[in-house]
Amino acid sequence: MTKKFILNADDFGMSQAFNQAVLKGYQQGILTSASICSNGEAFESAVGEIIPQCPNLSVGVHLNIIEGKSLTDVRMLTDEYGNFNNGYGALILKSFNQEFLKQVEQEFRAQIKMAISRTKIDHIDSHVHTHAIPNIFKIVVKLAKEYNIPYVRTQFEHFYMIPSIKKHLTFAYPINLIKIMLLNTFTMINKPLLKENNLKTNDYLIGVGYTGMMSDRTIAYGLKSLMKKDCLAEALIHPCYYDDGKTDHHTTEFELTQNEDLRAFIKEIGFELSNHTDAIL
Repeated sequence: MTKKFILNADDFGMSQAFNQAVLKGYQQGILTSASICSNGEAFESAVGEIIPQCPNLSVGVHLNIIEGKSLTDVRMLTDEYGNFNNGYGALILKSFNQEFLKQVEQEFRAQIKMAISRTKIDHIDSHVHTHAIPNIFKIVVKLAKEYNIPYVRTQFEHFYMIPSIKKHLTFAYPINLIKIMLLNTFTMINKPLLKENNLKTNDYLIGVGYTGMMSDRTIAYGLKSLMKKDCLAEALIHPCYYDDGKTDHHTTEFELTQNEDLRAFIKEIGFELSNHTDAIL
């Protein structure tokens, strides 16, 4: 059996704290991949300073139409100041509007072109999984083919639980369960389109059920639930490294990249640490 595992840092380029977490997570830990926001405040630092120090880091485009400023004039996605102002529900509803979809494609195209003009890109995903919305996913597949990006993330998460009452008695956990059901449904709709277009994707995603609560244990139990399967599993985290010593759930997600016990466990249960380029070969 072949079992491969990609640990991906989303939100690369959003801030210096995200950038430093990618650098240290790659150089000193088990981080193999990162997805960059072309509209992020620290995008220039990410492509100019961090990526050159990470020669085998797999870099993707983290398409973003839900936070920050747009790169183009897309009035149906932003307020009068160019700030994205649609929630996930609004994006689903608007995804049946053809003019809206044209503006999404315009913005996505600009973000992809910005990224590939500065570094090699081998995968596509999105901020808050907006590209999973089926009509938006069709646009992403079209652009992936056009720009020769071979891998598009899908979001099917195999349900599992870790032995922690604290993580489950939260307001966030039941919401995350709803996300799993929605995104699993979207994945079943979207995957055939990838196959038709000869594009690659992950078999399973780890990081939806415990969004905002990721740790070494959530990664370990997620992989353990898949250990009998021949698969490509991708875990998403949002790690930050703060120079001032600040701690929050982002620092917990950074710390898991440094966990040597987790590295040993991944190997012990038969998974090979990989990145997007190597995983699809």
